[in-house]
Amino acid sequence: MPVRRRISLLRRHRPRPTLSRSHSPTFCQSDLVLSGQGLRFLGRTFPCSVGRSGLQAEKREGDGATPRGTHRIIGCLYRPDRLVRPNFWAVPIRLSDLWCDDPDSPDYNHLIRAPCEARHEALRRADPLYDIVLLTDWNWPDAVPGKGSAIFLHQWRKPHHPTEGCIAICREHLIWIAGRAAPGTRLIVS
Repeated sequence: MPVRRRISLLRRHRPRPTLSRSHSPTFCQSDLVLSGQGLRFLGRTFPCSVGRSGLQAEKREGDGATPRGTHRIIGCLYRPDRLVRPNFWAVPIRLSDLWCDDPDSPDYNHLIRAPCEARHEALRRADPLYDIVLLTDWNWPDAVPGKGSAIFLHQWRKPHHPTEGCIAICREHLIWIAGRAAPGTRLIVS
């Protein structure tokens, strides 16, 4: 029987409970708000990319959609060999850090460490996409198998290039946002 290697680094900064996904919130400046104009935060609007299938209310694993709703930022990961710590609550990405995207695994949609037999993606990548990652509470912490995993804010591959469901922005803007966001910051995808 494989040893569960789920990482509990994020428990220190567990945000307030998430609002109902059907709730239509009142926006405030400290919310990250995704709209047709881009990603708005603290009075600025940043160009961004979303999933190749656009925005969907009913997210499924592998559908390429960015889930609509009100989510929260639950963590920040970064590559300490490539950039300085973006905020006091950021956690370094280690060589063995993975994200489980296997709906059949008890670690589905959680940060885990290698070795891992379940399907997963490495967080320490050769390209810069995950040099800094803001984690969201989409289908977390009690993940429903098949409802989607690894919905992050991360660096884009190139301007407006679609993602697998994440929200992607340029490195400079992502670092700016990560330096000002906090655990529990709302991410509103409308």
